[in-house]
Amino acid sequence: MEKNTTPQYEYLSDNPDIKTLPIMLSLIIGAFFAILNETLLNIALTTLMEQFDVSLPTVQWMATGFMLVMGIVIPVSALLIQWFTTRQLFLGTMIVFTAGTIIAASAPTFGILLAGRMIQAVGTGMLMPIMFNVFLLMYPPHKRGKIMGLVGLVIMFAPAIGPTLSGVIVEYLGWRFLFISVIPFSLFSIVFAFFFLVNVSEVTRPKIDILSIVFSTIGFGATIFGFSSVGESESGFLSIDVLLPIVAGLIGISLFVYRQLHLDEPIMDLRVFKYPMFRHAVIMFLIIVMTMFASEIILPVYMQGPLALSAATAGLLLLPGSLLNGALSPFMGQLFDKVGPRPMMIPATLILTGTMFMMSRLDTDTSVWVIVISFMLLMISVSAIMMPAQTNGLNQLPKNMYPHGTAIVSTLQPLAGAIGVSVFISVLNARQASVLSNSDTPNDPATVDQAMVAGVELVYFIGFIISIVAFLMALRVYRARPDDMADAQTESK
Repeated sequence: MEKNTTPQYEYLSDNPDIKTLPIMLSLIIGAFFAILNETLLNIALTTLMEQFDVSLPTVQWMATGFMLVMGIVIPVSALLIQWFTTRQLFLGTMIVFTAGTIIAASAPTFGILLAGRMIQAVGTGMLMPIMFNVFLLMYPPHKRGKIMGLVGLVIMFAPAIGPTLSGVIVEYLGWRFLFISVIPFSLFSIVFAFFFLVNVSEVTRPKIDILSIVFSTIGFGATIFGFSSVGESESGFLSIDVLLPIVAGLIGISLFVYRQLHLDEPIMDLRVFKYPMFRHAVIMFLIIVMTMFASEIILPVYMQGPLALSAATAGLLLLPGSLLNGALSPFMGQLFDKVGPRPMMIPATLILTGTMFMMSRLDTDTSVWVIVISFMLLMISVSAIMMPAQTNGLNQLPKNMYPHGTAIVSTLQPLAGAIGVSVFISVLNARQASVLSNSDTPNDPATVDQAMVAGVELVYFIGFIISIVAFLMALRVYRARPDDMADAQTESK
């Protein structure tokens, strides 16, 4: 029997008869282990190659395919949120995720393991939009910063400990326990939500437009696949295996956007972009996601190349920054509630700009402590920009736009990550190749290191330029108010 709440209160947290903490915990526990699962498998890819006798391009589908499925599922989340109750959607999503985890844990072949991983991705892709939408409906704007800060803790802390936890589990227990260890927590989240989660969203059952879903699937799926394939191709963006899916994806996205703008009931309502702070938040979000994802790829390459550090050491050097980012998220959320976005984002973008400039001066003699401190500063600035900007942008939307706003933001994360990583890796490779082609000793190890350093410097100089754009945008931010409240929609801070 479905639990429901009568809409006597504008926000669920205002209702003294409703305990919001158990609801929040059930969502956060499920999301934490789903997001943890994204990075938990990365360090085990070599082990899986040996176990199932598959090649590197094949085993990389465990990561590429996961992102691909998420890119397909997330855009339709706005539709599903309006078709099913909160309880139905969350419990169904967690059951799907748990089923995929069990299949992967018991997989006798690589094909079945990959199938289980893809089923997991369906659940993971749905969880973030559900959680964002529920929290927006549960809490008024002046309390959302603290709540979104806790969400930021989940988003950042889970991927940060993933590789470290994975290494220990694979070495001492075996790769199957990467999935087995998640199952009890997934089951707990399901049971916990069954007893405590109540319905928050309104079921309106809008018309399902099949053509929009087809365009969305082709558009976002092909684009993410194309950009994710850049690193696997020697020709980069010039490879037909890369160029064809990207072009097909962009055409699909264009057709999807055109159709949404001409439907009475779009599955992803793009009218959210008419709200200035939501537009602002999306651009800031894209800048930060691209910068952060690229750094997490470029820095390990630089440390294992010119600095000749081991993969384990490189991972450990980045861990303090990632943990700091997660730990600061709740504090940044509370600060956002008190002071608004402007006093946070202006100094944070200045720190980001200074950090990008400092990292554009890296060379073969750079101390590891410079890298550790630089990455920590980068993560501090990210924690003070990303979640406050996102919360501020969503705050300006009327309630009926929440599913669409959360779906758009969630869709952009894997898309921006794939684009950021592929573009910056391509820039690094192109600059490195240019330096080597103009050198008299291109095979000399010192020359190779210098060429890679030149590529890293160019990547971070581009990051420096982008961060200046972020700073200029931060000067224009203001505290947003929901558009369906009183006429005073905004308040300068």
